[in-house]
Amino acid sequence: MPETSLPLALTMGDPAGIGPEITAGAWRAMRQGATPFAVLGDAGLIGRHDVPVREIATIAQAAEVFVHAVPVLPVGLQAPVHAGQPDSRNAPAITTSIARAVELARNGQAAGVVTNPISKIVLKKAGFPYPGHTEYLAALCDVPGREVMMLACPELRVVPVTIHVSLRRALDELDTSAIIAATRTTHAALQRDFGIAAPRIAIAGLNPHAGEDGSMGTEEQTIIAPAIAALRADGMDISGPWPPDTMFTPPARARYDVAMCMYHDQALIPLKTIDMTQGVNTTLGLPIIRTSPDHGTAFDIAGRGVADPSSLVAALRMAMRMAEHRNRS
Repeated sequence: MPETSLPLALTMGDPAGIGPEITAGAWRAMRQGATPFAVLGDAGLIGRHDVPVREIATIAQAAEVFVHAVPVLPVGLQAPVHAGQPDSRNAPAITTSIARAVELARNGQAAGVVTNPISKIVLKKAGFPYPGHTEYLAALCDVPGREVMMLACPELRVVPVTIHVSLRRALDELDTSAIIAATRTTHAALQRDFGIAAPRIAIAGLNPHAGEDGSMGTEEQTIIAPAIAALRADGMDISGPWPPDTMFTPPARARYDVAMCMYHDQALIPLKTIDMTQGVNTTLGLPIIRTSPDHGTAFDIAGRGVADPSSLVAALRMAMRMAEHRNRS
């Protein structure tokens, strides 16, 4: 049995997406011999996917229920749910599910939070003020600005220094202090939550060929190199700046534990290309554990019974392993 006896809190995500279906699939895959999870959502919605469901009053009841049925802590919906047809009237239920899950983890009642996919557009229409999950979770945990997004699969971990902003804005926001802060948070998390005593960290360049000694851009010299020098002065094992077009080959990946990337797609394209089904999004820099599948709501296939729960299963298992490492530290 896992060293952590607490269940995981799984959020509902957008109810019109594939969240209910992959939740049912994850329960089928994990109900024997795994850390249990409890869903903060609508029991009837999950029950549509041919799994037994049982409402519970407290998350502590999840362990005894999990082997027999999906445990659900009820969160009421404001509008009927039609698969593939998102409705902003259900935005309050979506955000309530996230807030309650975070509260359970912060109060020590849940081992961590695993989030089903949300639609940023759906929430924005309802007045949601955050760019995405990551920033909302940081606000709920009272650490806004300290959040770091890491994507991981068995063969690669990546961290984008700038996240949910346009590429033009990312270039404006990228600076030495941002690289240093994100890398320090990542280094600490790899030690505490992943059991890597001396993380090897690769820093990507920004420009083609990492700037080619300034002939294709000077950011490597003026922004990235000073960050590398400061991090090495902290005693970290830092390499770079790496040419972004060659640092994700198998031989290159064997030389580091995580790649620090300068913007969103520089990190996510290689990760999702290498292993979309096992990809996991985890938020570092929070006082709680949070993971998520590395895909979206998939409204186009919702309700068709073809959604693959593999990434959610990987997210649940990663959260469990992270909790085990934290319990040992």
